[in-house]
Amino acid sequence: MTKKKRWIVLIPLLVIASVGFGMWMLTSKWLDDGLEPKADGSNEYAIVLGAKVKKGNIPSLALQYRLESALDYATKYPHVKIVLSGGQGSDEEIEEAVVMKNYLLENGIAEDRLIVEDQSTSTYENLLYSQKLLPDDVTSVTIITSDYHLQRAKILAEKLNWDTDVVAAPTPKVVETKVRLRERLALLKTHIVGK
Repeated sequence: MTKKKRWIVLIPLLVIASVGFGMWMLTSKWLDDGLEPKADGSNEYAIVLGAKVKKGNIPSLALQYRLESALDYATKYPHVKIVLSGGQGSDEEIEEAVVMKNYLLENGIAEDRLIVEDQSTSTYENLLYSQKLLPDDVTSVTIITSDYHLQRAKILAEKLNWDTDVVAAPTPKVVETKVRLRERLALLKTHIVGK
């Protein structure tokens, strides 16, 4: 291959690699930005975003971690009302929100603090449908979800004119690489198309 032909091949590869690296760095920053501001009990309502429920109505590890974080937060701030948001997926036997409610009830959270939103099938719907259940004057909420998921949830909440603070649930190590890569793509999509 001649020197000129080599450069014809090499330049596009360098451009693609540079763009890819730039996107990786940008989405890494976005994922980090999602972790702030940390919730301090100042919002009256916290929304727990659903995740997969396995056969036998058992929370997936991701949902279990979100529920444990929600339980800790609800226990620390007993004045906060908790919105449990998640519908029933095609491969689920029950709505995610119902499983979430049962978990919190079994762990001592009073039923009058829990609000069930059981129709949503996406992060945007989690927030949109939850908003419809809250008083019109609510302008700020706490979002409780997996750490990697927070930034996209915050962006979508902002589109609904909500200010947010966050509670970050840990990501299960067994799926961390996969979900973080998928979330990077979802964040790019959200920035481009808005949902």
